[in-house]
Amino acid sequence: MSLSPEQREYLQALGIEVWLPRDHPLFAGGGAEKGGRAASKPGLVPSARPEAPQVRPEATPARPEVPPVPAPSSWEALQAAVAGCRRCGLHQGRTQTVFGVGKVDADWMLIGEAPGAEEDRRGEPFVGRAGKLLDSMLRAVGLSREQVFIANILKCRPPNNRDPKPEEVAACEDYLAQQIRAVQPKLILALGRVAAQNLLKTETPIGKMRGNRYRWGDPAVPVVVTYHPAYLLRAPREKRKSWQDLQLAMKTYKEAAQ
Repeated sequence: MSLSPEQREYLQALGIEVWLPRDHPLFAGGGAEKGGRAASKPGLVPSARPEAPQVRPEATPARPEVPPVPAPSSWEALQAAVAGCRRCGLHQGRTQTVFGVGKVDADWMLIGEAPGAEEDRRGEPFVGRAGKLLDSMLRAVGLSREQVFIANILKCRPPNNRDPKPEEVAACEDYLAQQIRAVQPKLILALGRVAAQNLLKTETPIGKMRGNRYRWGDPAVPVVVTYHPAYLLRAPREKRKSWQDLQLAMKTYKEAAQ
């Protein structure tokens, strides 16, 4: 993947050490440290791990059955249905639902876990420190928040930010499926273990899911899995792995767009 100067700056801001080939212009006149690392500017990073074959997610126990959500007549009708939803007990403690934000016909769709306290207050996914890190991750691959669509597995905040319960995921599942079908993305980026496992109906650990390509729905949409930005804030050493995931996502998107 060829990186622009702006993307290299974003990678440096993410705390990802960047490496240069020995024939790079920065090496002229001793502009880099011994061993190929740039002394003053970031450059090319190692490519993502070799592409892994598509694998089938491991089966998970059946989720509780809930009545399907009637197909909405429009995007606005879907938003209204989510805003007034009472399909599970989470509606009792919410400030508001968090439908999602971004471009309605985006090529990239990012799916996280569930709203947190600030998201519940503002009605927007991925705000605060995790949101800022996500914005930097997007900029590193030449995208902005306005160019993608961002949603969550759940539309309401679970108490104390606990993991979603199976019945809560089942209650929201149709809403998310209808969003995906309406947006028609060319790529889905699943952010974090909870999002990936629930979207793909698997119990495979996220460490084993990374580096593989999955499919969602019919017609199938390519899915790539990476760590949640909130996890990366707690474990900054994993940011390089997340960059590898983003490289795989870019490669997958380019192939899907052809």
